[in-house]
Amino acid sequence: MIPAPPVRALLARAGLLLAGAVTALVATATPALAHGADAPDGTDYRVEVTEVTPARPELRVRVIEAGARLELTNTGGEPVEVVGYSGEPYLRVGPDGVFENTRSPATYLNRTIVGDTVLPAEVDPAAAPQWRRVDGGNTARWHDQRVLWREAAPPAQVRAAPEREHRVRDWVVPLRDADGPMELRGTLDWVPPPDAYTWWVAATLGMLAVGALGLLPAASTPGRRALVALGGLLVLGGVAAVVLSVGRVLDAGAEGVGGTLGGLLTGPVWALLTGLGAIAAGGWATTRTRAHADFVVALAGACLALFAGVTNAAVLARAVVPMPWPATAARLLVVLVLVAGAGALAAAVLRLHTAGRRAAAATP
Repeated sequence: MIPAPPVRALLARAGLLLAGAVTALVATATPALAHGADAPDGTDYRVEVTEVTPARPELRVRVIEAGARLELTNTGGEPVEVVGYSGEPYLRVGPDGVFENTRSPATYLNRTIVGDTVLPAEVDPAAAPQWRRVDGGNTARWHDQRVLWREAAPPAQVRAAPEREHRVRDWVVPLRDADGPMELRGTLDWVPPPDAYTWWVAATLGMLAVGALGLLPAASTPGRRALVALGGLLVLGGVAAVVLSVGRVLDAGAEGVGGTLGGLLTGPVWALLTGLGAIAAGGWATTRTRAHADFVVALAGACLALFAGVTNAAVLARAVVPMPWPATAARLLVVLVLVAGAGALAAAVLRLHTAGRRAAAATP
C-alpha cells in the first residue's frame, strides 16, 4: 500500500507541473499568434492553383500552409520572375537561387498574410530592381494578397447563404521569363465549416469514458488492466500527435526525409515532443507494474492534451486544414489526441486520489 505522504507529494508535484505546462502553453501561444497567420491552424477559404499559361514543364506551383502561401519551383535553366502589385519585378527564381527585389513593395507587404508591414523609404516600384539573394535553392514561398481574402467579414454572397460553397473570385499572379509574360491562375472559394459541436461532443464523451477507468480500484486486477489500457491509449494518442506534426510540416512545403526532419525541429516542436513523450510514457506504463506509473500517465496525458490537442483544435471548426490529407482524417486525429490525453489525465488523477484516500484511511 502506498503511504499517504508520497501520494500527496505526487499530487502536489503533478499540480505544479500541470500549472507549468499551462503557463508554457500561454507563453508560447503569444508569439505564435503574432505570426500564426503565416501558418494558420485552419481557414474556410480554399485557394487552388489551376494553371500556368503558357505551360512550362519546368515550373511547379502549389498552395501550402492551408492556402496562406504560394510555392513556385523552377527547375529550368532560365530564371522566372514573379511580378509585384505595381507591375514591378518582385521575386526571381532560377538556377542561381531565389532573389527578392528590395525596391518592390511586395517584398515587405508579403511578409505577413495581412500585408501590414510598413514600407521602408527605399521602396520604389518604378526604379530599377535591386536584387537580394534570400535562398540558394530553386523554390520560392510567399504570401500573395491577390489570392487571399483579406477582409474580416466574409463576402456578401457568403453572408447571404453561408451553408453553401461559393466561388469568391478567380485570381491571376503575373509571371515573366526570357520568352515574355506568363500568368499563374487559380481560384478562391468559400467552403462551409464543419459542425464543431459534433466533434467536441464526441471528444468529450470519449474523455469521460476513458476517465471512468480511474474509478476501478488500482490494486485490483481490473485496475491493473485499466492502467495497461491507459498506457496503450497514450501510445495511440502520441502516434496521432506525431502524425499531426508531420502533416503540418508537409503542408508547409517540406519534402524528403531531411526536409521533413528539419521542419519538425523548427516547426511544431511542442506537439512532436509531447507525442513522443506520450508514446514513451504509455509504453513504460504497459510493460510492467512500476511505482508512480499513474503520475507519469497523468503528466503525459496533460501535456498531450495541451500541446498537441488544444493547439490543433481549430481543425474541428475549419473547412480547410493545414494537412496534406482530408480534413475529416485530421479531425479524427485531433479527437484521438484529446481523448487519449485528457482521458488519461482524468483517470490517472482519480487513481492517485483513491490511492491517497485509502492510504490515509489505513494510517493509524
